[in-house]
Amino acid sequence: MDGKKPYMILIFIQLMYTGFYVISKAAFDDGLSSYVFIVYRQAAASILLMPLAIIFERRSAPPLSFLLLLKVFMHAMVGITLSMIMYNIGLIYTSATVGSATSNTIPVITFFLALLLRMETINLKSLSGVAKALGLALCLAGIMTIAFYTGPHLNPLIHYHPLGHKTSSTSHGPAHSKQNWMKGSFIMVTATTTWSFALVVQGILLNEYPSKLLLTTLQCLFSTVQSFFVAMIFERDISRWKIGLDIGLLAILYSGFVVSGVSFYLQTWCINKKGPVFLAMSTPLALIFTIICSSFFLGELIYLGSLLGGVLMVGGLYTVLWGKGKEDMICESMNEDAKNSVEERGATSPCHPV
Repeated sequence: MDGKKPYMILIFIQLMYTGFYVISKAAFDDGLSSYVFIVYRQAAASILLMPLAIIFERRSAPPLSFLLLLKVFMHAMVGITLSMIMYNIGLIYTSATVGSATSNTIPVITFFLALLLRMETINLKSLSGVAKALGLALCLAGIMTIAFYTGPHLNPLIHYHPLGHKTSSTSHGPAHSKQNWMKGSFIMVTATTTWSFALVVQGILLNEYPSKLLLTTLQCLFSTVQSFFVAMIFERDISRWKIGLDIGLLAILYSGFVVSGVSFYLQTWCINKKGPVFLAMSTPLALIFTIICSSFFLGELIYLGSLLGGVLMVGGLYTVLWGKGKEDMICESMNEDAKNSVEERGATSPCHPV
């Protein structure tokens, strides 16, 4: 069961992100400020995580140096504040499905960054290495399919959409012109690039500071302060800061408590256990979930290109995970065989965790 735990958590994380894509898109269509949204979201996450960090890691957490705090601050600025601001702006111009689809550039970007930092390896002479390369190619093919091939749309089975809004992407109005659509897509790709970089750097930070809950809390606190100053610049109208009992409040609470709080901690746990590429390769699952949920809740049209791209991405996901699983099995076998001879030969274990 312990071996399956990371995979179960991966699916759970992507389900949480599916809810985020759909609910936040509905809130932005309803008029919620993207800048104010980030402030409240990160504040809610900080309120959730701070007492938990104090209770569970107050005594076990190692001391924090000024240099390490500065690294965490910069990581929060690039990986959370900046990436979320760009993502939300891109989401306003496009749709929940596009938001989820562009997030699938994360595996390719993260893989190459991890290769450059020698956190991930690939051996094309082995079956597992070929599987990882093939999986990445399938993911890239899926991304290209969604980006350049639309195809016919499928008729929705349900015509009542609980979160649908008159300014949603199904209206095909000026707000969703081709120019704005391309602009939003470019901004989203930039956002996912910064997030990919943050995933790799997070793995490095965990080596310096292994207290996952406290590290996540600090990142949320820093991001709250950073996003507040950004929002004060772009949203000076006090009425834009008021939140009612509507979809905007639901988006803030869900994103703050569930996504920024729970999922950020679970992502940190996964990175610590399996490495950043393992986490990034699960993102295609959110696309499949989002295509279904955005069609039902928001009334977004499902295109054949999205379905074909999703199939390719999921195929790439499981191909890479199979390759990584095969490598783990080989490493465990080699470590077991070498265990008795390490002390005699003065050697080290032949395999090292990513």
